[in-house]
Amino acid sequence: MRIKPLTAICATLALSVGLIAVGVNSASAATLFSDDFQDGNSSGWTSSGGTWSVVADGSNVLRQGGTSSDARARAGSASWTNYTVTARAKPIAFNGSNRFVAVLARAQSNTSYYYLALRSNNTVELKKLVNGSSTTLASTSVTVSTGTWYTLSLTVAGTAISGNVNGGAPLTATDTQFASGGIGVATFYGSASFDDVAVSDTPGPGPTTSTPPSTPPTSPPGNPGPNQADGWAGVNAWSQNGTTGGTGGQTVTVSTEAAFNSYATRPEPFVIRVSGMISLSKMTDVGSDKTVIGVGSGSGFSGYGLNVGLPIDDGITSPPANAVHNVILRNLRITGSADDNINVQMFSHHVWIDHNDLSGQNDGALDIKRGSSYVTVSWNHSHDSDKNMLLGRDDEDSAQDSGRLKVSYHHNWFNATDQRNPRVRYGDPVHVYNNYYLNNDDYGVAATMNSGVLVEGNYFENVEDPYHLAEGDSPNGRLVARNNCLVNSGSGQTGGSVAAIPYAYTLDTACNVKAIVSAGAGTGKVSG
Repeated sequence: MRIKPLTAICATLALSVGLIAVGVNSASAATLFSDDFQDGNSSGWTSSGGTWSVVADGSNVLRQGGTSSDARARAGSASWTNYTVTARAKPIAFNGSNRFVAVLARAQSNTSYYYLALRSNNTVELKKLVNGSSTTLASTSVTVSTGTWYTLSLTVAGTAISGNVNGGAPLTATDTQFASGGIGVATFYGSASFDDVAVSDTPGPGPTTSTPPSTPPTSPPGNPGPNQADGWAGVNAWSQNGTTGGTGGQTVTVSTEAAFNSYATRPEPFVIRVSGMISLSKMTDVGSDKTVIGVGSGSGFSGYGLNVGLPIDDGITSPPANAVHNVILRNLRITGSADDNINVQMFSHHVWIDHNDLSGQNDGALDIKRGSSYVTVSWNHSHDSDKNMLLGRDDEDSAQDSGRLKVSYHHNWFNATDQRNPRVRYGDPVHVYNNYYLNNDDYGVAATMNSGVLVEGNYFENVEDPYHLAEGDSPNGRLVARNNCLVNSGSGQTGGSVAAIPYAYTLDTACNVKAIVSAGAGTGKVSG
């Protein structure tokens, strides 16, 4: 069932708070640890004090139920040095004033660690505990309410320590007390639920931070460079660490179909610069280790689109060794394809589709299917089309798709794209964040066929049905919506839980997304 009441609000609406890790280079970050407690146990955690158990709180969570003392649950490795730990925390009750819930980093023991404490006196504090004696490193005001989910993020990198609540302005400090240690969650005379604990390594000597703008930007915001794919395309998996495309290979410039074909499928890496609009006579293959990037704002393809993937074979049910991988498609105008503008299929992985202009196709603007995974779709302007972005071809593709179709969609402008923004089967978690939806006549996001979709920090304008479960003959998936800005739009439909996002990312404030994305999405914003 779809829920379609209209609203006229520009406010942050949340079932709970999004998973945010600030200041990490997500292109090279690796996941050290994650636990969403959906397995029903707290294996790997060691607790001290309080009463700890895994219980249902919307989905399974780690609950500390006592309020008569301080309590901690710790996990991870004593050898961890530079990392970000993020956890969702919901205070349930406080026993007295100035109590707290917290996330811990570089824990040496139950009495020595860094921590970010969300206190009942409406403050958040960056602190350290040394043999049971606490020192405040930085603090600021924040409203704290019981029964409300908060996202606590704590980064330790060299001597730099920083933390934030709900992706807000970070507290920062410098300290040399602890160089390594595990992670944890804690309460001080309070009960709380904890969920979606994730740890990612932090490269470099210290973190950088990004604070959402308080006013709309007057120029396009800074975006990832040519070799800085983020989201799922930046994850180390399937023997590929991140997505670098043709980096290290020869750079060539092409302006004809024959010239493009001659480089796009060679086995060696190439950076292929497309100059002007090339008319394609068929769906054209792009092979592994390629960057295809348009020159200026008006270069790309028409007539047909690009195919990233091996020929279809229903008998293959696991990633083959020769699956197409490590592909970047960037700054391209692709319009009027007689088929798809971009098609990713047959276990293709580590594909970054960024800053393109997609329109006028006969079928899908961008379809990802048949076991493909580790794909990031970012900063694209997709407009004036019906079927926009399909993730998962068919309900019958479980053998190829289950456990795969891991895709991030962020900072895209879905402009008068009627449906499939995206339509998701099987993938979990699929991450849809900080996109601008405008005048989508049918629906925005659909979660079907046991998929898990996190929809957070998006701006929906004139969208009667922003997100829902099930679509056509496909049964419900699971969808969690957090911190979205809804303007003259419906309230959406949610249900179920979604696996934790395993990579670090920074969430822009939802009601700023319209200005950010309309200024930064599409071609001509990055050099080709």
